Amino acid sequence: MSSNSHVQLNCSPEITQVSHNNIARIFNIQRYSLNDGSGIRTVVFFKGCPHRCPWCANPESISRKIQIVRRKSKCIKCHVCANDYDECPSGALEKIGYDIHLDELIKQILKDEIFFRSSGGGVTLSGGEVLLQAKFATQLLRKLKQLDVNTAIETAGDGRFADFLALASQCDEVLFDFKIMEPLKAQQILNIHLTRVLDNFRQLYFHNINLIPRLPLIPGYTLSEENVLKVLSFLTGFERIKEVHILPFHKFGEPKYELIHQPYQLKEIKVPTAEQINNIKQLIESYGYQVVKGG
Repeated sequence: MSSNSHVQLNCSPEITQVSHNNIARIFNIQRYSLNDGSGIRTVVFFKGCPHRCPWCANPESISRKIQIVRRKSKCIKCHVCANDYDECPSGALEKIGYDIHLDELIKQILKDEIFFRSSGGGVTLSGGEVLLQAKFATQLLRKLKQLDVNTAIETAGDGRFADFLALASQCDEVLFDFKIMEPLKAQQILNIHLTRVLDNFRQLYFHNINLIPRLPLIPGYTLSEENVLKVLSFLTGFERIKEVHILPFHKFGEPKYELIHQPYQLKEIKVPTAEQINNIKQLIESYGYQVVKGG
C-alpha cells in the first residue's frame, strides 16, 4: 500500500460480525509466504481483532467492518461512484474486507496446493485475531486436514478455551504470541487478559497441542530483558517446547495507518539494532531453546 496516497475512509453499512458458521470475513489471502510457519505458506488473514497493539503491522485488520478507502491519486473526480465501490471507474475506491463461503475459500487456497505441498508448507490462518471467528476457522482447518494439508494459526491466545481447543486441535502448529508480560499493562495497553492467555497456553500444552512461542520485540513495550525473562520463566517446565521465534519490530505497516486515517503511535520508535536482537537471541538460547528469527 502506497504511503503517499491521500485517502478518505468510509465503512460499509454491513454487519460488523459474521454470524453464519460457513461464512468468514477476511481481508487478504497471501500466497507464497515464507514466514508464518514451515515451508511455503498460503496465509488467510481474518478481519477483526479485539486487541490494540500499537505496533500492529495490519491495522486494517482491527475493525470487523468492511471498509472502503479512496486513493486520491487515482480519483478522476467524476462523481460517478458516489462512494460506491462497484461504480468507481478509475479504481480509486479500494475495498478492505469481504465475506467468503467456506467452500469458496478452500477453492482459493487449493490454487496454491502444488507450492505448499512441494515445499513442506501449508496454510496458516492469521489476522486480525482468528479466535474471533473460531467456529468457521475450525471447520476450515478440519476440511484442510481431511485433504492432508499442513495447518497452522497465529494468535495472541486470548479467547474462550473451548473454542480455542477445538481450533488448535486441527492445527499442526499453533504460533502463540507472548507480548507484554505484566498483567495490568497488557490489559491497559493491548486489551489482552494475560491470565487467560497463560492459562490457555498451559491447557493447550496438556492437550498435546504443538505450540510455538513467539516474542515480538518492540522497543518500549516488549524488548527488554525483564519482559523476556518473564516469558522464559513461564515456559520453564513445558519440556516439549524446544523452539522460540522472535519477531523484531519493523515499520512495514506504517503506510497502512495513513490509508485508514489512523495515527501511527510508533512513528518515532527506532527498529531494534542487530546487537539488541542478538542479545535477546543469546538470552533465550541460554535457556536451551532453538531461536528462529521471524517464522
